[in-house]
Amino acid sequence: MATEKIILGIDPGTTVMGFGIIKVVNKQMHFVQMNELMLRKYDDPYTKLKLIFERTLELIDTFHPDEIAIEAPFFGKNVQSMLKLGRAQGVAMAAGLSRQVPITEYMPKKIKMAITGNGNASKEQVAKMLQSVLKLKTLPKNLDSTDGLAAAVCHFYNEGRVEVGKSYTGWEAFVKQNADKINKQ
Repeated sequence: MATEKIILGIDPGTTVMGFGIIKVVNKQMHFVQMNELMLRKYDDPYTKLKLIFERTLELIDTFHPDEIAIEAPFFGKNVQSMLKLGRAQGVAMAAGLSRQVPITEYMPKKIKMAITGNGNASKEQVAKMLQSVLKLKTLPKNLDSTDGLAAAVCHFYNEGRVEVGKSYTGWEAFVKQNADKINKQ
């Protein structure tokens, strides 16, 4: 019997939110869609968050993903940028959680490593590798959508591993997955 799963990958942002969707059939990946939600034209940050939430719900209600993979904000020097990215990520996660879709978070370096074998790969290198692996005819002009697609593919590659990003159901699950970090004095 064929097993199928749909994975939605999201690259959150307050200027552009990239997303990609893959379907896994019998452990084989198939490209479904990738696109971007353009938010540049909106000045109000709360309008942007509302649109991220609504678009994420629309994607969930249209494609019925079994799982969501989301890129974690990277730690930069600009605290304001980190806060904005964290909010964008939070509302996308809230949309998924409101529909009971499990979410796994991946650091950007982990996604790049999974796709290219190099945690410091450029957006262009990630896009080219995805084009090759998923047999995409063309790549988008902006690469935020390929970043979202990369999160979904990274999740597929990490399936079945003991530790995949940050995905916990509670404190007990965290302790169990991080037993080596517990100080037993």
